[in-house]
Amino acid sequence: MKTFWACIVLLFLASPVLAQSDQSAPLEIDGVTFSGSIRERYEAWDWFTPADGQNLYGYSGTLMRFSFSQKKQNYDWNIELAVPVLLGIPTGAVVAAPQGQLGLGGNYYAANHDDRYTAFLFPKQAYVRFKWDHSSLQAGRFEFTDGSEVKPLDPTLASLKNDRIGQRLLGTFGFSDVMRSFDGLHYAYSNGSWNFTAVSAIPTRGVFQVDGWGWVDTPITYVALTKQVELGSSHAEWRAFGLFYYDDRQVLKTDNRPAAVRAADHDSIAIGTYGGHYIMATPTGAGSFDLLGWGVLQSGEWGELAQRSGAGAIEAGFQPKGVERIRPWFRTGYYYSSGDGNPADRTHGTFFAVLPTPRVYARFPFFNSMNNRDLFGEVILRPTKSFTVRGDVHGLWLASSRDLWYTGGGAFQPWTFGFSGRPSNGASKLANLYDISGDYNWRHGISVGLYFGWAQGGQVIKSIYPANSNGALGFTEFNYRF
Repeated sequence: MKTFWACIVLLFLASPVLAQSDQSAPLEIDGVTFSGSIRERYEAWDWFTPADGQNLYGYSGTLMRFSFSQKKQNYDWNIELAVPVLLGIPTGAVVAAPQGQLGLGGNYYAANHDDRYTAFLFPKQAYVRFKWDHSSLQAGRFEFTDGSEVKPLDPTLASLKNDRIGQRLLGTFGFSDVMRSFDGLHYAYSNGSWNFTAVSAIPTRGVFQVDGWGWVDTPITYVALTKQVELGSSHAEWRAFGLFYYDDRQVLKTDNRPAAVRAADHDSIAIGTYGGHYIMATPTGAGSFDLLGWGVLQSGEWGELAQRSGAGAIEAGFQPKGVERIRPWFRTGYYYSSGDGNPADRTHGTFFAVLPTPRVYARFPFFNSMNNRDLFGEVILRPTKSFTVRGDVHGLWLASSRDLWYTGGGAFQPWTFGFSGRPSNGASKLANLYDISGDYNWRHGISVGLYFGWAQGGQVIKSIYPANSNGALGFTEFNYRF
């Protein structure tokens, strides 16, 4: 803890001196560009204390990416290889349910045949994209995140889309040391302030499993219409979208029904998700105000049950004038996703998160966006363009005390469902979460990051981990792009 805070202070003091950032130029030979990145992270976990097992541990995760690409007037292509390397994965971080996997160290250990040291080489991206005046068609293996179809020119809207809109339903699971891609087609049409996007693809293996070669048979189809809007001095954007997800794998579904009932349900999952978002930034004499709204409804089939669920978020922020030395941004918001209140009826009421990147919205990822209520406050300080400090406080509750406490980010290997659940034992208070991070973009493509989060467990966690219901996560991260 003392080391973490000392590093934050040193970053803050050094930032004015190191504010200049000149990215290293990629190597180009005969029109083909060679570029890449190396990310090294050391994570220290103190998961909620189990009756038996290893909840206190550390491990190293490295992700190396090397890309060959070329851009032409009518087409471009990219072949990117990835090499994840995991060192020192804990052997005792997987115990019997309901305590289960004790942090992401347990996830990596279980997903990689109980290996402590493992690495692999696989194609992260391999696509060709054909381009016309207003449209493009991408085919092959590529990365995609929902909400990323358009990058607004307004920096506040761009930040909101990156941190508070994108990857809620479809994401690369970028915090993991392997990540996720999609194999399929991506069509985009843009004309002025309008954008239409359609994606039909199958997610790849990866996330926790270092072998990212194959598929996970859970195809998705996504369609979205996005519009940039100017309202006087205000900048705004809205998006309407639909997402279809299908899963007919014969794996045990995670929900709040008894185990025997779930084991007898071999029907497929077919869920449609329909919704949209609206974001707006308004400058005033006192500063800039921003508003965010996001919401979805879901219908379809959850095996033998009917899917009826939904989720929504509303947020607001303020960036005051007169304090340009630290450029503060104060934000608050509330998120709600439905839980299932009756495990014995014919309806599955738990919001299904599909294939998200959970860590964007749960920086200490002991929870995700399913059966969740999240009331938060946030402060962001930006003393230079290269240095950012962020602190969050979250109050977390289950939406339904008859449903589960869910974790995970979706299917990542054929034999694993992708979401796990622990019993609520009739309680709804999950935890209070306090965290802080510091990120610095230095020169020559180098950036560093620090994070620490502490969770004060509520009655849901106390009933499963009575020895100590508090947990912590800290990590240091080094990135190099070339």
